[in-house]
Formats: sequence, structure tokens, C-alpha cells
Amino acid sequence: MDIHELVIEMKLLERRLTLYEEKYGVLSADFYAALTAGQLARYDTFDESRTDFSRWKGIYETWLRRKEAYARQLQERGLADTLRVQPAY
Repeated sequence: MDIHELVIEMKLLERRLTLYEEKYGVLSADFYAALTAGQLARYDTFDESRTDFSRWKGIYETWLRRKEAYARQLQERGLADTLRVQPAY
């Protein structure tokens, strides 16, 4: 995936993450850390939160993978060669 496509996809994923962050009142990184540490097991009995948490986790993990790919490509190419600069007419 091209670095510019990664930026667009990451922004779309961030919009989806924001919905969960606003609904549950915590940032995705904190939610993910608590979930992977097993601190949210008591919410497994609730269908809505179980479904939301599963989706939220998946979206966040996808965002993390895209962020890693972005950082890797940016490091390889450098910022100056990555910028999309339109020529002035």
C-alpha cells in the first residue's frame, strides 16, 4: 500500500475509533492496553460491549499495522521525497 493510501486509511480508521472513544470515554490506546491485559473480562457478559470491544480491538489493531507500515515507508523514503507538493502555476 502506498504511503498516501496509508494516510487516508489511517484517517478513516481514526474516525471509527473516535466513535468508540466517545461512547466509552477512554482513548483507544488505553482501551487496548486494558483489554489485552485482561482487565475488561467482566464486560464479556454484555452482548453490546462484547461486540463493540471486538470491533474496536480489530479497528485499533488495523490502525497500528497501518501506522507501522507508514513509519517504515517514511523512514525508507524520507519526508522530503514523500511529500505531495503540487507545482505552482
